[in-house]
Amino acid sequence: MKVEIWSDVMCPFCYIGKRRFEAALQQFPHKDKVEVEWKSFQLNPDMQTDPNISINQYLADVKGWTLDYARQMNNHVTQMAAEVGLTYNMDKAVVANSFKAHRFTHLAKKHGLGEAAEEALFKAYFTDSRNVDDDDTLIELGVSIGLDAETIKTTLETDAFADEVRYDIAEAQQLGIRGVPFFVMDQKYGVSGAQANEVFSQTLDKAFNEWNQQRPAIQVTDGPTCGPDGNC
Repeated sequence: MKVEIWSDVMCPFCYIGKRRFEAALQQFPHKDKVEVEWKSFQLNPDMQTDPNISINQYLADVKGWTLDYARQMNNHVTQMAAEVGLTYNMDKAVVANSFKAHRFTHLAKKHGLGEAAEEALFKAYFTDSRNVDDDDTLIELGVSIGLDAETIKTTLETDAFADEVRYDIAEAQQLGIRGVPFFVMDQKYGVSGAQANEVFSQTLDKAFNEWNQQRPAIQVTDGPTCGPDGNC
């Protein structure tokens, strides 16, 4: 059964939601039959990368908040993150457009490293205060998860995987997704936001049971065979 997750690297609830979903999946008795695929989403496609301003100031300017209120909101999500074992350093987060990071993720996905890329990007942005729109940063992250440095460099210097990112975003719009994280299980059930573990567990159970029932049973006609023990 497939679980598709739309997220953006700069979304604080996406990293928290990732941890809560992982906790639910770890306890799921059929986790070996669940395939997880990460999808791209941009909360602010027009964001301009600017390491010289704080994320608090950026949010205050864009949303019309006071600087103090922006700090309060970021302190709130920092506390939520701590509850699932994550360390957020929001005061040091680098304001960065995420489109290039999403292209990087699609490169990693092509090599079976999509999950590792998501984790590396989230940690880089929220914990390590790295610029995820910077080529050298992405190359370093890619090498750390097993990608080839030259392949990453070549990818980032072109528009490779840009169409894949746009396709994910368009697909989200078709599904009516307006915010992330958004989890779609077996293309039937959606979970919006960093829900409690129990919500993920219940939805996993429901989606898997229906998926499992719909799989056609194999009709077997017996005949002469050889077994792994060598008996024929």
